[in-house]
Amino acid sequence: MNPMEMIGGGSPVGSDASKVPRLGLIPRYAKDESEMRWFEVPGFNIMHAINAWDEEDAVVMVAPNILSIEHTMERLELVHALVEKVRIDLKTGIVSRQPLSAGNLDFAVINPAYTAKKNKYVYAAVGEPMPKIAGVVKLDVSRGGGECTVERRMFGEGCYGGEPFFVGKENGEEEDDGYVVSYVHNERSGESRFIVMDAKSPELEIVAAVKLPRRVPYGFHGLFVSERDIQNIML
Repeated sequence: MNPMEMIGGGSPVGSDASKVPRLGLIPRYAKDESEMRWFEVPGFNIMHAINAWDEEDAVVMVAPNILSIEHTMERLELVHALVEKVRIDLKTGIVSRQPLSAGNLDFAVINPAYTAKKNKYVYAAVGEPMPKIAGVVKLDVSRGGGECTVERRMFGEGCYGGEPFFVGKENGEEEDDGYVVSYVHNERSGESRFIVMDAKSPELEIVAAVKLPRRVPYGFHGLFVSERDIQNIML
């Protein structure tokens, strides 16, 4: 990051091809930074981590790998985000990687109840290119390999959305008991809608859509706050 580059019309984000990307792990109850361990992961450029969990003598992380990182913020049409599962063996120090989809996927979310726990499903935005989001896919990251997309909802020609967010059902029994919410802007009609998709249904069926009074700019991050959360904050 170099914000001063913006003064001359450049990008504040850059890359150094002479350096090897690394992932840092620090124990959850570490006393200071001396307990940090670093692992080299050549060619792995992470910006938005999706989830990570402990697995025997390893740490597993799911995250998009930003290909053509040198074009970030300047030539987004040349950037491709490839979701990967990364396994760091804490005994041997070996890092293994497994692509989960060939699609251009980023701004991915999970059921928040599974944060830092082994999870199965990921809901990711389809970039055409980012930050224009043409749809949402559901990935099953428990699959052994190959294409892990199990469901897909595309917004239609000329329609682009924002970052998806997962909202779990109260008393939901399974990981995907809930809804995926986002907004969609129709560039032809100028209309914007807030949409609610059934996370368990085939093709992520839209079960509700609310017309918005004005457009929400592309690229904004999302957050869902329930009425109960608001009440707890106000107490």
